[in-house]
Amino acid sequence: MRILSISDLHGDRSLAERLAKRAEEEHVDLVLICGDLTYFDQEPKGIIGPFLERKKKVLFVPGNHDSFATAEVLAKVYPIRNLHGYSVKYDDVGIFGCGKANIGAERLAEAEIHATLKRAHQYVSAQQKRIMVTHVHPSGTVMERMTRFFPGSAGVRKAIEELQPDIAFCSHVHEAEGIEERIGKTRVINVGRRGFVLDL
Repeated sequence: MRILSISDLHGDRSLAERLAKRAEEEHVDLVLICGDLTYFDQEPKGIIGPFLERKKKVLFVPGNHDSFATAEVLAKVYPIRNLHGYSVKYDDVGIFGCGKANIGAERLAEAEIHATLKRAHQYVSAQQKRIMVTHVHPSGTVMERMTRFFPGSAGVRKAIEELQPDIAFCSHVHEAEGIEERIGKTRVINVGRRGFVLDL
């Protein structure tokens, strides 16, 4: 399986088109969007279409710019799956997630972030490869030190330490785009707006 993980589109239709073209050119099987599809819920038209036109499967979690209402609409209007609190299986690969962040008008408490990830993970715990998808980055990381404004999530950190997924995709801090680090055996990757291609 080849995965393109992206984030922080913020309603940029031209960026969505470029990323969809990349997904096609690199023969990606699945597109994972780590939140902030919109810019404070402004019209997200044209954000998902370019991927679907190229017959790509799309999974996403909402970011701190996306309300739960907008996420629900996207999942109903398009044939895509909102991973917030849920999981999916593709053969021996399990993918689970939690959206939002620990800041902003619709912030989630750290305990809720942790509990949401644990709940979603239980359905894919036996999969050979497990991928965790969040918007916010874990606390105590290099990513967290790239900004003075957006603290990392202790809930995400705790979930990674306990569950030890193979991969943890996140974003949120644009300045940390492309940074990779390890928490135990988990490879934590800030995918950013350019995206990250992973072969499993």
